[in-house]
Amino acid sequence: MDLRPRKRQVQSITGFTQAEVEKMENLLIESREQVCDSEVCKKLAKTFTRSKGRAGKPIAKWTEVQAWFQNRLVCSSKDNSAEDNQKLPDYTEGCTLNKANESSHIPKGQKDPALSDIEFEARSSKDGAWYDIDTFIAHRFLSSEEPEALVRFVGFGLGEDEWVNVRKAVRERSVALENSECNKVQVGDIILCFQEGKEEEKYLEAQVIEIQKKLHDIRGCRCLFVIRYTGDDTEETIRLRRMCVRPNILGRP
Repeated sequence: MDLRPRKRQVQSITGFTQAEVEKMENLLIESREQVCDSEVCKKLAKTFTRSKGRAGKPIAKWTEVQAWFQNRLVCSSKDNSAEDNQKLPDYTEGCTLNKANESSHIPKGQKDPALSDIEFEARSSKDGAWYDIDTFIAHRFLSSEEPEALVRFVGFGLGEDEWVNVRKAVRERSVALENSECNKVQVGDIILCFQEGKEEEKYLEAQVIEIQKKLHDIRGCRCLFVIRYTGDDTEETIRLRRMCVRPNILGRP
């Protein structure tokens, strides 16, 4: 049973306010063909930066405005039913997720029935945290032949859709362990650690570097896990309840 809370974040990943998103939505309806023009995006970003609603926040970058419009146009061009939007993107048979992440194949064409219950997560390039994927919206191949997918994260709107590298930043969703399953975690395992701040909640990737076994009590597992975050090499000691593990760990005796 997966006991962890769904991933969510209070502050927008892109940093656009609700008023700014609404303005871009209206502009998209009025001037659909011109919204991605660099001059239009620069003018709009300058307007956002000078607005009272952005006081105390980072300046709005025109490249971020342009990226928002580009992603929005990709979304609106997809005339799919709700059922179709739940299907994984139509990648080639040779396109697989990174084996280092214990990931699965993205099927070609229609979704494999065996994968109907599988959930996925992706790493956001905005903050390096992993978020649950709600929908695979579109896909593309870069000039380097690297596959990317446009994903919508659980709990976020279309304004937060993001292109992610399929091989490096998409994998089967991490899971929580029961108190009695703490013995499945081993030194060297890659895990996700839940971090809760005043404005946001997120999961960051880390590696288990030490395990201190403790007797369980009425509160559950009391073992301590020393982890090292892969992003900045900082270390922290946590308990099992803050940890999510790769699904293959569940198969350990």
